[in-house]
Amino acid sequence: MVIRLLPIVACFSAIVVSPISAQKAEPELPKPYATPSVVHFAKVIGWPEGKTPKAPEGFEVTRFATDLDSPRWIYVLPNGDVLVAQARTLPKPDDEENKKKDEKEKKFAEGMKKSKTVTGTSPNKITLLRDADGDGKPEVRETFLANLSQPFGMALVKDTLFVANTDGVVKFPYKTGQTRIDDEGTKILDLPAGGYNNHWTRNLLPSLDGSKLYISVGSASDHGEFGSKHEMLRANILECSLDGTGLRVFAEGLRNPVGMDWEPATGKLWTAVNERDDLGDDLVPDYITSVQEGGFYGWPYSYFGQHADPRRKGQRPDLVKKAIVPDLALGSHTASLGFAFYRGKSFPEKHQGGAFIGQRGSWNRSKYAGYRVAFVPFAEGKPSGKEEGFLTGFLANETEAYGRPVGVAVAADGSLLVADEPANIVWRVSRKASDRPE
Repeated sequence: MVIRLLPIVACFSAIVVSPISAQKAEPELPKPYATPSVVHFAKVIGWPEGKTPKAPEGFEVTRFATDLDSPRWIYVLPNGDVLVAQARTLPKPDDEENKKKDEKEKKFAEGMKKSKTVTGTSPNKITLLRDADGDGKPEVRETFLANLSQPFGMALVKDTLFVANTDGVVKFPYKTGQTRIDDEGTKILDLPAGGYNNHWTRNLLPSLDGSKLYISVGSASDHGEFGSKHEMLRANILECSLDGTGLRVFAEGLRNPVGMDWEPATGKLWTAVNERDDLGDDLVPDYITSVQEGGFYGWPYSYFGQHADPRRKGQRPDLVKKAIVPDLALGSHTASLGFAFYRGKSFPEKHQGGAFIGQRGSWNRSKYAGYRVAFVPFAEGKPSGKEEGFLTGFLANETEAYGRPVGVAVAADGSLLVADEPANIVWRVSRKASDRPE
């Protein structure tokens, strides 16, 4: 396996960008600490037999695949095969430092276990699902790749499949229709592994011409509290060539950018960003935004433009002044992670070109937020309305959840696939036959 060590390209404060001329509408935000910061995890209890999430009138929801062991992310191959990356957050070592945790940190660790986020092992594989007859029930289910390192993002460019492990990008030879890859792969790029909370995920997106890869890397901390040396190549979207060379920071100050996609009308890069914690119930909003080359989006010094984080008060006013206002707020602590523009044909016109967002759900809020798949309509390359619930019903009551949605993808037949990670299910949302256009 070929391993290249990365040069230190940038830390979270290294890029100088141009001022933003066009300001976007900002949400009305409360002051920091307007409400106490809480640790409030929902206990995941799983879905009872016969119960499913709820979709709007005219849609039906079915179990596309079950018993998948922590399905996080979904990628649809050109032939319609569905790849599901399966990985989990690993517990921190029980060393002396962790034994000194304060009460909040202990509650957080307990909550992670309760929400079925952390166990002692990770599946570390990718499963292939094939529904050749289009009945919504895969006839083929195979372990496509195994022995990976917390895999997440996947991208096919011609005859090469790229997989983003937490510690780097690996490429594999691929032939259309194969159901298993036994090749050990070639590592083209090293990445900083792990990260704060669930920030070990690394997503991948090829450029539209197939010549570049875009890689999202979350921060190692909540608000930069461990110092810049821990944030090298983090809280960024990176760009490199297909062989891993030419690595550079494409955009920075994005605390945890996860989902990425190209907006269909304009071809611009968009991402969903999971924002910071501990400033109160309604700070800081997660968001989706177009991504400007060389842009700085505030983290850790400010949020949603020029709102200075009080924990970084007075630091880097030059960067705070230049921080880009994101395009659309999605609510605080929603854990907005999954992101996909709808390019299918079977959903109603209002969904054409719009964005679906997997919101895994809050833990740092007194009343739960997220726990749904949201939809944002788009027109002329921009959001044309507020987000709305599309797939809901993941919360069972005030303390429990049936599951937590993460990755979303549009299947070859136009249905929406949703990875429900702790419930070990991939849901399929399709339009009822009686409501489809003739």
